[in-house]
Amino acid sequence: MSPRCPRRLLPALVLGLACSLPTASGSSAAERGVPAWVVDPSHPGDNLPRHGRSLFDRLFAVSRGGQVEIELPVPFSALLARIDTQLQPAADGSLPAVKSVLIPLGRSLQRTAAAPDYFAFPRVVAAVDRPPANATALLLKDRLYIGYQERSAVLEVISYNEEEGRFEFQLVKDYRAGGRPRVFYANRMLCFACHQNGAPIFARALWDETNANPRVASELLASGGSFHGIAARRGVDLPYTIDNASDRANGFALTQLLWRQGCGGDEPAAQRCRAGLFAASLRDALSGSQLWPGDATFADVVAAPLIREARRRWPQGLAIGNADLPNRDPLAGVAELPANPARRAGLSHVAVAFDPLLPRAAVDIWQAEAPDALRRVTAGLAEFISEADRQRLAAILAGAAPVAGSEIRLACRFEENAAGSQRAFRCTGPGNGVVEGQVELRGGRPRAGLLTRLTLPGGTALSGIELVGNGKPTTTRATLRPRRAGTDAGGSGLPRTAAGDAIVGFDLTHGVDRASGEIGIRLRHDFAVAQRAIERLLAGPAAAALFGAAPFPRQPLLQALFAELGAPLPAACCQAAALLPPARLELAAVAPGSAGSDATSRGFQPYCAACHQSAETFPPNFLQGNTEEVAARLRHCAPRLYVRLAMADEPPARRQKTPMPPESLLPVFGSDVDGWRNSPARKALLAQVGDWLRAENGQEPRLEVLLAGGYEALRPCLPAP
Repeated sequence: MSPRCPRRLLPALVLGLACSLPTASGSSAAERGVPAWVVDPSHPGDNLPRHGRSLFDRLFAVSRGGQVEIELPVPFSALLARIDTQLQPAADGSLPAVKSVLIPLGRSLQRTAAAPDYFAFPRVVAAVDRPPANATALLLKDRLYIGYQERSAVLEVISYNEEEGRFEFQLVKDYRAGGRPRVFYANRMLCFACHQNGAPIFARALWDETNANPRVASELLASGGSFHGIAARRGVDLPYTIDNASDRANGFALTQLLWRQGCGGDEPAAQRCRAGLFAASLRDALSGSQLWPGDATFADVVAAPLIREARRRWPQGLAIGNADLPNRDPLAGVAELPANPARRAGLSHVAVAFDPLLPRAAVDIWQAEAPDALRRVTAGLAEFISEADRQRLAAILAGAAPVAGSEIRLACRFEENAAGSQRAFRCTGPGNGVVEGQVELRGGRPRAGLLTRLTLPGGTALSGIELVGNGKPTTTRATLRPRRAGTDAGGSGLPRTAAGDAIVGFDLTHGVDRASGEIGIRLRHDFAVAQRAIERLLAGPAAAALFGAAPFPRQPLLQALFAELGAPLPAACCQAAALLPPARLELAAVAPGSAGSDATSRGFQPYCAACHQSAETFPPNFLQGNTEEVAARLRHCAPRLYVRLAMADEPPARRQKTPMPPESLLPVFGSDVDGWRNSPARKALLAQVGDWLRAENGQEPRLEVLLAGGYEALRPCLPAP
């Protein structure tokens, strides 16, 4: 944790200038000998984007009568159907394009909104993990997540903003039949208390909060509720895909940081480095994520400068935030749901060990010296190349001419089955080259086949390559054309080496003994066409915009590349969002450390207002309102305030609730765990709340008494409306 700041530094702290946890700038981290955070939980960034809009805004923005606004389909099933139109369905249709789970007793801010009818009105969590339906559709894969609580008529949205290179957090209010949905950007400080990685979070297996838990599914069915077309009983397949999507999304911040800063600034050498990274990411996408080791040019232009710059900026490496929460079964130890509404409300209690407010250690450390350091950068960038983009590029390269070619020859051993209908082969050669497979015989002549293994020097490692007869085979020779399983034998269906070059044919020959022979593997070095196009872009007038020290410009860069290749992309969908009114918060966010204007709230304002002075009732907005309203709310919230403040005095193992403010945000207030526990400010707040409680009942407040019935049994922070 960071050292505590003197109070005189608080104004600078509020502006993000002092006493923070180490951020990706690396200077503080380097001084302290610790890794720098890729995303610092105490530095959430501006609430409103300076550039671009979220993918959610782009998807639902419409222009009507000269006015552009966000128009959301209602009911929720219609909204999911609208998202579906942007997505490529699963080939076998076994899973929906948008993955949705039901969570009646979860950990979100909305977890008590449906009390006590948790199972009749569960929260829905929906995520996108499918590629775009076509070249014009938005890339929503791993980039759009929606939480919906019907009782509060609120959508909580996390979706990517490509121009900012970050996830945006948004709220949709009054989302209901007959309502007028309004879209607001959210207070990122509040969101980062749980989303400490600046991205979606989700539980680890076995996802017992969701309807994958048979007990949860049974209670959902017993409630008689209707769940927006989402099946109440479902296995672990859907939460598993959401978990994987959130893990992939968690890597975007590292990719963006290394693109922006890993190569340096805006100097020509840094732009060449980024151009080399982009080319390597295209190789990764075309090859199906094979391990290309790089060539001499890549080593000089990309690897050496990136490693050198990373060592300078982040000598201890980069700490990657954790998107995973511990698995939690909310019905563990509950034999039967309580009939009493007050007792049932206790089911929403989240034990400290499962609280997303707890600081989470880094899931991994990226180190420039690690063997996979560069691979993680290029593979991360490849996540920004959609399947439609890959197919389009592969087809363009396959049709380009003239292109140099080469052939690799390996010695083979053949073995024919007793029926003479199949011939297996294993071929080996220099550089640990291996080809294994079999061909189907008709009249002793190969007609088709399957490669079960293809390993070549330079990182190529493929399997499951189908072989199709090409020309007239003989009993001793056959020419076979390869194709990736489930594709056509040509164009985008050609398998490719780790370097991104097309594998266009196999020539099998064997001698009269039918047991020995060789295979010729014909390569078409067509990735050079893409490489030359990138070099022309790098030398052109748009180089600074395409390869500068800014977020990865996915759409402009791909548009420029395809135009340079003579095959411009069709106009992308969803352009109306560029004409939307400016993004807005519902209420102006209060900066941490801001002083209150009246005696009652003055002590609470600096530490609580950033999260609790808002238009939201989740978390309770007890600092919102006029002087009299705030005073009444603070006193009404006194039991819960006392518990949260007093928890800092309890050893972590004995805590029933997490202390407030959340530990991950204490650096924002110039403090840490020890500093906050011993601070005069906390002791003064605790004393003030204790005075209010004593004035109510004449007794000294004691944690064990307050928590005798459980935290959820305490009266709520907000008086009943």
